[in-house]
Amino acid sequence: VLENRDLQDSIKPQKVEFHSLNFNSTLHWQPGRARAARDTVYFVQYKVYGQSTWQNKDDCWGIQNHVCDLTNETSDIQEPYYGRVKAASAGVYSEWSLSCRFTPWRETMIGPPTVTVIHSNKSIILKLRAPQSPYKRKRGSTIPMTNYYDLLYQVFIINNLLDEQHRVLVYEGKNKIIKIEDLRPGVSYCIVAKTYVPMLDRSSAYSSRQCTVL
Repeated sequence: VLENRDLQDSIKPQKVEFHSLNFNSTLHWQPGRARAARDTVYFVQYKVYGQSTWQNKDDCWGIQNHVCDLTNETSDIQEPYYGRVKAASAGVYSEWSLSCRFTPWRETMIGPPTVTVIHSNKSIILKLRAPQSPYKRKRGSTIPMTNYYDLLYQVFIINNLLDEQHRVLVYEGKNKIIKIEDLRPGVSYCIVAKTYVPMLDRSSAYSSRQCTVL
């Protein structure tokens, strides 16, 4: 019995936590101390806070991965959820390891906008597209993140003559088409953008840089 108890403790999953970007929400964990156990498999359950019964996640039942996609199971984005994971090895099952409470609307990270650059002689015209959620409307189109949050776009310009790291904020607002004027011909400019959520005071990472020479 003691040996089994030791094995139970040593295979118990560690650091069970949700990672979420634009409501694509996955449960991650690390293997227990017995890292040598190659035959360890994992079982995942989830529930809404306040519910008494746990639901099995069938796609993550007896898996060898350390990640489980719970995007569809957490689609009610205002609800708080829990996930939990147990491990089995050599016929021995660990105890469950529990995640912290996870509320998608509050905790998902927002991605940057997609930026398209169109340039004329002394100006750059930008088209911004909001990040997309994984959820779809009844007709099949993807729901953008602007449906869920009041988002602002922050646009920065990098003048490559001056300094690679020096980003100047040239626009903040909701417009999807932005014109940046009075730029110098023959100079290479790069654009990066962020999404900002005022209500949560949270910014996305920078978009990939789009560069152009006027």
